[in-house]
Amino acid sequence: MTTVRDVLELVRAPAALTVLGDTAVGAGTAAGGLSRRGWLLPLASVAIYSGGMALNDWADRDLDAVERPERPIPSGRVTPRRALAVAAGLGAVGLALAAAGGGRRSLAVAVPLVASVVAYDVVAKPTAAGPLAMAVCRGLDVLMGAGGSPRALPAALTIAAHTAGVTALSRGEVHGGSSADIGLALAATGAAAAGVDSASPDVRTPLARVTGAAGSAAYLAAALPGQLAAAEDPSPERVRDATRAGIGAVVPLQAALVARSGAPVVALGLMAVHAVIRLRGRAGRAGRRRGDMT
Repeated sequence: MTTVRDVLELVRAPAALTVLGDTAVGAGTAAGGLSRRGWLLPLASVAIYSGGMALNDWADRDLDAVERPERPIPSGRVTPRRALAVAAGLGAVGLALAAAGGGRRSLAVAVPLVASVVAYDVVAKPTAAGPLAMAVCRGLDVLMGAGGSPRALPAALTIAAHTAGVTALSRGEVHGGSSADIGLALAATGAAAAGVDSASPDVRTPLARVTGAAGSAAYLAAALPGQLAAAEDPSPERVRDATRAGIGAVVPLQAALVARSGAPVVALGLMAVHAVIRLRGRAGRAGRRRGDMT
């Protein structure tokens, strides 16, 4: 029988923390922050992201039966039909929350966002276009918070650049990384860090600049060490560690962008989320090391 824990594992529940800041970035750079109802938009992001994770496992069920048999579907804990229902249900919830939080403008971005998630999971993921397709998803997530405003486009491209690099890197999690994918990840990290300044060029307050710079430094500190280690040793274990670190590193990048838009309190909240992610990561690594010793 499928349990709540099985479903949470299916949707990679902890990873949903990394999308909370996307719409805050979009709203901050386009309009100075989320509106009163706009606080529903981060929840829309979580629902769409989590549905995409469930759809990802549904699409990869045959491959996972060989490479990752412990996952919910190949292990028999979640049936393919139930996984597909979870994906569809969360996608619908995400669209409803987008409409409630941002009206027609945010819904107009949420619809192609959901379509892009489906296209990535079902078609693009195993192809050379996979990193670009995933980058489009995260860029649209930022624009959903901005109601499609072009003012948020530089920030959306910054998040998209980071996402493309992490997605390229993740292709080496099972068989080891290639120099091309690791190089792309390093280049994308540099481009994303450089993009923080250009995303909010009109910000002049010292606090915004200082907190933005602190977020950029935290981003580089979170993403670069793992990628450099993978470049030196592109083994699957190193690549997996670098990918996990890269997934979490988007949060200080979001914080830097939000700070530059003039919302340091929201940026500090995102840094608190990043601290939680890092603590979970350390606990997970300690658990795996204990497992290796038994």
